[in-house]
Amino acid sequence: MKVKNSNFVDYVKILCRSGKGGAGSAHFLRDRTTAKGGPDGGDGGRGGHIILKGNQQLWTLLPLKYTKHIFAEHGGAGSGNHSSGKDGQDKYLEVPLGTVAKNFESGEIIGEVTEHNQELILIKGGIGGRGNAHFKSSTNQSPHYAQPGIDSSEDWFVLELKVLADIGLVGFPNAGKSTLLSVLTAAKPEIADYPFTTLVPNLGIVSYRDHKSFIMADIPGIIEGASKGKGLGIRFLRHIERNSSLLFLVPADSDDIHQEFKILLSELKKYNPELLDKQRILAISKSDMLDEELTKEIRKSLPKELDYIFISSVSQKGLTDLKDKIWKQLNKNE
Repeated sequence: MKVKNSNFVDYVKILCRSGKGGAGSAHFLRDRTTAKGGPDGGDGGRGGHIILKGNQQLWTLLPLKYTKHIFAEHGGAGSGNHSSGKDGQDKYLEVPLGTVAKNFESGEIIGEVTEHNQELILIKGGIGGRGNAHFKSSTNQSPHYAQPGIDSSEDWFVLELKVLADIGLVGFPNAGKSTLLSVLTAAKPEIADYPFTTLVPNLGIVSYRDHKSFIMADIPGIIEGASKGKGLGIRFLRHIERNSSLLFLVPADSDDIHQEFKILLSELKKYNPELLDKQRILAISKSDMLDEELTKEIRKSLPKELDYIFISSVSQKGLTDLKDKIWKQLNKNE
């Protein structure tokens, strides 16, 4: 099976080097009327920072996959007449919303970019050195020294993308998540009758009443053991972390719907127990194949406190009610 849409990149490791600060100047005033003037050396310019900048039009870290080494510009040296050196140009890296930056060695989280045009300094440029004009004093009228600029900094960083969506679809392979997304939104995920069709998260905007909308993400199917890296594993479970609500999909022809739902919950709990704090809805998909009697049997097997709904993407059964449920859940704290 070919992996389609390999343009989706959600993990990159990059080497970043900031610019070094420019040297301060040890200059003395000299002109036609002044043979021996005082110190007038300017400061060196600041070295360039390396900065992450959020861009809501981006969905992947692909551009950074082929740019492993990123260097910012050095600051310029100061000069006479108190002239400061030019600051080094900052290097901006545009990233999708939901990008988390970590130090590769320590694993420490530097920060995360969640808003359009938000800026996060990944590594700071060196400060420029002070010129000799700063060091003039009553006891030293002619300082012949200035500060060198602070050297550049260099480090390896990891950028991880966690898909931002209002509601994430969770289910085993072939639960019907891609089909539901394609029916509710304009997204065109690959749909086929074999496991792991969805190899990358798919996002779609669901239109709701009165020109309202919400974003739905189809996360690749997980299987038992996903939290330990089995199947598509942890790489995709992290995308669920950013969804405010979770929509669990279990097909009507499952051997045990409640058991399948509990396995999905268990995988999420093993990966990150906080995921169980999210609001959730269980949608029983492919329910166009059920008659009234089977539907009643399934209802009896489900816990009363569980918020569930029977749907069919093919026959459009229950989809309007599903959107109502999701919208109510997303906005119940407002």
